[in-house]
Amino acid sequence: MIVALLNQKGGTGKTTLALHLAGEWARRGNRVTLIDADPQGSALDWSEQRAREHLPRRFGVVGLARDTLHREAPELARNTDHVVIDGPPRVAGLMRSALLAADLVLIPVQPSPLDGWASAEMLALVNEARVYRPELVGRFVLNRCAARTVLARETAEALADHDPPVLSATVGQRIAFAVAAQTGRLVSEIDNAAAAAREITALADEIARIVAGKPSP
Repeated sequence: MIVALLNQKGGTGKTTLALHLAGEWARRGNRVTLIDADPQGSALDWSEQRAREHLPRRFGVVGLARDTLHREAPELARNTDHVVIDGPPRVAGLMRSALLAADLVLIPVQPSPLDGWASAEMLALVNEARVYRPELVGRFVLNRCAARTVLARETAEALADHDPPVLSATVGQRIAFAVAAQTGRLVSEIDNAAAAAREITALADEIARIVAGKPSP
């Protein structure tokens, strides 16, 4: 399975979600490769920090910030169970290539009207890709949510009528994710029982149900 995390808007937490989904699938015994397709290279930086900390390698991270992803990602997928693409903001050619490679596209948005409006261009790219890949599945994912805020609920309600729809699982704005980014760790390695780790587990579980074609509970 190839999962791409994409949004034209920067700062939505694509890299955080990409790294932690890759880590969660690896923790479950899957072979995983993460493609850092963002010229900024944040996922590669995380991987290098992990090596400096002498932490075990959970999954491979490769840099492929070019518009040939639709040819190269499927080749990588031949030898893995999951390929995760951490996409760039505001690079339409790379995004189009990632969408043509993906089986599932996740569009992270923060609970803000501005994020909702900014996603319009992303949705246009998804619809364009579906001309060539009609089987492409898409979902919004609410990220960096403050717990039980009206804004988060209103954003989820606003996205409920969209195609693609929004996932039930949400990810909070938590210090653990910042600590993980700085230290080359995953939140499950910092505290597997903490809320951040539970949210990533729930997100991976919901994605698994979507891929299997099962409804959410």
